[in-house]
Amino acid sequence: MTVHPATTPPRIDLNSDLGESFGRSSLGDDARMLAVVSSANVACGFHAGDPATMRSTVREAVVRGVMVGAHVAYRDLAGFGRRAMDVPSDELRADVVYQLGALQAVAAAEGTRVRYVKPHGALYNTAATDERVAVDVAAAVAAVDPGLVMLGLPGSVALAAAAAAGLPTAAEAFADRAYTAAGTLVPRGEPGAVLDDAEEVAARMLRMVTTGLVTAVDGTDVAVRADSVCVHGDTPGAAAIAERVRDALVGAGVRLRPFVHDA
Repeated sequence: MTVHPATTPPRIDLNSDLGESFGRSSLGDDARMLAVVSSANVACGFHAGDPATMRSTVREAVVRGVMVGAHVAYRDLAGFGRRAMDVPSDELRADVVYQLGALQAVAAAEGTRVRYVKPHGALYNTAATDERVAVDVAAAVAAVDPGLVMLGLPGSVALAAAAAAGLPTAAEAFADRAYTAAGTLVPRGEPGAVLDDAEEVAARMLRMVTTGLVTAVDGTDVAVRADSVCVHGDTPGAAAIAERVRDALVGAGVRLRPFVHDA
């Protein structure tokens, strides 16, 4: 009799951009999202978020057993961090260090620690292709804690710069964003860039996690390798989408766990 080794079920992390309320302005349903995701990208006050929001978000993440990451951004509250900016290297590095320090203090006060970094919006997109910006972000993170994981687009300049700086890296896919045939995200200003049909998104992500493929806007299949799947907290119906994605994955036997975990 031949005994075949048991296959390891696929596993994936679910992350979301959270803690983006500011003052009296409330954005997203963080409590509902934290009941679904395994990692929380917490806004650090530059594109969104404030000290009280940061602390309440981290506190709820601890209660839910959700991993905490720093969602660092350009200093752009008015534009929600989604406007391209040309920030000098010394200033950009200082801004990233400042944001990391703030969230690290909040995390310590709530009995946890920051485990990874994910740039937000325009900083994420720029670092994905601009070597100078990517190196600046990576250098700032490494100066604070070389054990922090950099989360970014697979094959991006950002992850290459992080690896060169000695940082561990993790790749992510986007549940609620359309992909081009080149494997990049369709710009938000273009039609169909943001997906808000929960069933469609869930089916796409289940296929991506189990086969490594996602359908691009031109109908072709694109290979996407990811350690984590992001559902944006400000996408219309974000919580319902995240819940449907989770249910589809779990129902197919996929294990949900943070991409950073203790042995």
